Amino acid sequence: MRTDLARIVGEPYALPGTGTEYTQDASIAMGLRGHADAVVLPGTAQEVADVVAWCYSRGVAIVPRGGGTGYSGGATPAPVPEAAGPEGTVVVALDRLDRIRSFDPGLWRIEVEAGVTTQTIARRARENGLMFPVDPGAAEASQIGGNIATNAGGPHCFKYGVTRAWVTGLEAVLAPGELVRVGGPTRKDVAGYDLVGLLTGSEGTLGIVTAAWLRLLPAPAHAAVPVAAAYPTVDEGCAAIEAVLASGVVPATIEYLDAGALAAAGGSFPGGLPTGAQFLVICEADGGEDEVRELVEALGPDARAHEPRELWRWRDGVGIAVTAVQGGKLSEDIGVPLDRLAEGIVGTVEIGIRHGLEACSWGHAGDGNLHSTFLLTPGDHAQLERAEAAVEELFDLAIALGGTVSGEHGLGWLKRGQLSKQWSPAAVRAHSAVKTALDPAGLFNPGKKTP
Repeated sequence: MRTDLARIVGEPYALPGTGTEYTQDASIAMGLRGHADAVVLPGTAQEVADVVAWCYSRGVAIVPRGGGTGYSGGATPAPVPEAAGPEGTVVVALDRLDRIRSFDPGLWRIEVEAGVTTQTIARRARENGLMFPVDPGAAEASQIGGNIATNAGGPHCFKYGVTRAWVTGLEAVLAPGELVRVGGPTRKDVAGYDLVGLLTGSEGTLGIVTAAWLRLLPAPAHAAVPVAAAYPTVDEGCAAIEAVLASGVVPATIEYLDAGALAAAGGSFPGGLPTGAQFLVICEADGGEDEVRELVEALGPDARAHEPRELWRWRDGVGIAVTAVQGGKLSEDIGVPLDRLAEGIVGTVEIGIRHGLEACSWGHAGDGNLHSTFLLTPGDHAQLERAEAAVEELFDLAIALGGTVSGEHGLGWLKRGQLSKQWSPAAVRAHSAVKTALDPAGLFNPGKKTP
């Protein structure tokens, strides 16, 4: 296998599948390790197409991989042989597709290959007075191809939208190894089905994105200012969030932390928290002083502005602080309608109590996106089993509230099969029909995104 693949990508870029660098992603925290027979690092889109053609003609599974920062196991090869291809598995890592093909600041657009990091795109935009507002975690490592594959979000997607809102065209390799382009630099295109939208969020199960045309925006004229306020109860905090929406201001972000998350991370909150704080709301204004003032008024008398870098550095460390409480955690990214947010937050804690686990949540309040978390002691297998049962109940709660089992991380391997809980049988059949039409042999990232 490696000998054949080396003829396509070059000997140094055809690797054995025995290492861990390309056979696991951030889901390794859950113990997920995949198995591959080979790893290839193509240097061009045509090499990707040639690798896919070789794999497809031989029944070899194809696992596309970006920066490996995902939490659902989407970039991890299937860990069990029956979910792999009949003739093995090849990981196609896109690290070397790292070129900016074109950049037109005056036209607010950029064309990049799949391996370009989120941070690189944001920096190039910023250097030219523009912004690329998609900001999933690990921007220095996450790649735009992976962002597109998962339709990644982040704190600023409340105002600016998830990745799909910024993609005007894609270059991709489809079965059985054909390089295609859909969309492009044109900002509006309704000539055919929305294949850009279909591939965005498909988690590599329909093809491999090799390049993308992205739209940009002029950077805000005013520096962003985060405003935070603490509340004694979940209900009061959620009421404040709804007051922000009613104010007419569109903040760039609306974040929250519940009591458990504050207990873990609140000790280092910039300037300290008031006594009795059990819920924290963070909003960011990027529309100037009037917007900051309106946010302060909407959040209440205890709201105050913060220095952005200090505040967001603290916010980025919340997950680490929560993990440190017991040494481990099992966290999921459910989403609920905003008017059911309080129920999702309280419900997370109640589920933890029923399973004998400490639980908390934090997340993107404006989108109703909770990072519901159950704390774990590493090595305690009985506790892990209870946490896995709690997560199943958490998914049921999200669906009962009219929400989703995944607000931003995708299904990947860890949440395979959950879609059938959320969608009707007819919708699941349509989902499966799309997969069959574009990947008739079922070789693109098998076991992922499955109903």
